[in-house]
Amino acid sequence: MSVETRNPGLLFADSDWDFDRLKRTYDAIEDIALGDLGLDVYPNQIEIISSEQMLDAYSSHGMPLMYKHWSFGKRFARDQIRYQKGYQGLAYEIVINSSPCISYLMEENTMTMQTLVMAHACFGHNHFFKNNYLFRQWTDAEGILSYLDFAKKYVAKCEDEYGPAEVETILDSAHALMDQGVFRYARPPRLSEADKLAKAAARADYEQKTFNDIWRTLPNTDEPEDDKEERQQEVRNIKLPEENLLYFIEKASPVLKPWQRELVRIVRNIAQYFYPQKQTKVMNEGCASFVHHYIMNALYDRGLIGEGAMMEFLHSHSAVVFQPEFDDPRYSGINPYALGFSMMQDIRRICEEPTEEDLEWFPEIAGSKDWRSALKTAWAEFRDESFILQYLSPNVMRKMRLFAVEDDAEDTHVEVSAIHDESGFRALRARLAAQYDLGMHEPNIQVVSADLDGDRMLTLKHTMHAGRKLDPKTRDDVLWHVHNLWGFPVKLEEEEA
Repeated sequence: MSVETRNPGLLFADSDWDFDRLKRTYDAIEDIALGDLGLDVYPNQIEIISSEQMLDAYSSHGMPLMYKHWSFGKRFARDQIRYQKGYQGLAYEIVINSSPCISYLMEENTMTMQTLVMAHACFGHNHFFKNNYLFRQWTDAEGILSYLDFAKKYVAKCEDEYGPAEVETILDSAHALMDQGVFRYARPPRLSEADKLAKAAARADYEQKTFNDIWRTLPNTDEPEDDKEERQQEVRNIKLPEENLLYFIEKASPVLKPWQRELVRIVRNIAQYFYPQKQTKVMNEGCASFVHHYIMNALYDRGLIGEGAMMEFLHSHSAVVFQPEFDDPRYSGINPYALGFSMMQDIRRICEEPTEEDLEWFPEIAGSKDWRSALKTAWAEFRDESFILQYLSPNVMRKMRLFAVEDDAEDTHVEVSAIHDESGFRALRARLAAQYDLGMHEPNIQVVSADLDGDRMLTLKHTMHAGRKLDPKTRDDVLWHVHNLWGFPVKLEEEEA
């Protein structure tokens, strides 16, 4: 007699899983996610993978299709050794911003953990990917898998025709500039992934027709006249300064061959795809954690999972949202899961049981009772920086014991500059929000001039943030890569903001 027969109300009552159990449990989770929470998600595709496959997914940015590059193998070897020696664990899942939304579940997971990660990934992350404005603006979930398939095949074709060393040189330089290879504010008219694929396929077809194996050692500088004229028109339309270095180099480099431009374009498109994720770590993980916490409790309340499953879930959930104290050896900054989950739980509390303080700080939502709409609005319309600036409450700051410290290396002491009072809360919220501004972590480097008709000098300008200059060695290494793609002298200037 099976466990389910003895306990007919439970979806499962032991740790073993099979595909029938997964399907029944997924259906129950979906009913809560869509019917109760009202989430809006892409179709789900669930894949069960081994720990080694999970490590492989780690190494290639979690993507199911990715071109070959030595850095991916290096990451795989590093993570494999650390995992085998017990220095690091593995995620229970990886989820991909695509349509269908692909979620990888570890085959080593227990049935309780499979339930948790389906709620977390298939509905929490999935809803966030589909609805947050950054993902809607900057990514094409419908076309990314087709584009990655094209990219993988194109890179392999280039390796066959031009040699792995030639391809690696271009990819190395493009990878070095990925952080400066995205549009942050303005962008050219957007092409869908289908349009990108059509144009890329046409370029690849032209290269194939003009490629002559006998002349493999000679540079292939042919470019279709229509493509060349279109590219040159795009260069003429670029208004300097230009923030996207890879875009400018791809369009205007005097030395890149057509296939090399395509490689730079591939890296640039992938960098743009990941751009929203860098700005929404707190919100994305907070949303997924809130959703899985709500769904797991709802499954228990409906009598679909037992106390043993709940104890296992709570143990795992508590570890994920645990925030070490500042003087704890495990402290490495604010845990995005802890901050995001706490803030989203707090939004629900503010809507349902507001205090006088909440009514003053959050008059739009305090006491509204409609916490589902409040959360979905926050998930859709904010990124980490603005979300913290808008929604971080004194209640959460008190519970997390947050405070601000001024620490100047030239001083012999530190100053606690924001404590738990009215002005302190507001200053603390602003200070914490600023830490999630990408400008605090990524240098602002732009193309300010390019003498395309003269000596081909490319001039870049680094606008320093808070007086912080670039590390000389890193700066010189990256400038070498810029020069490799540009082919002519490159100059970098620095100035205060």
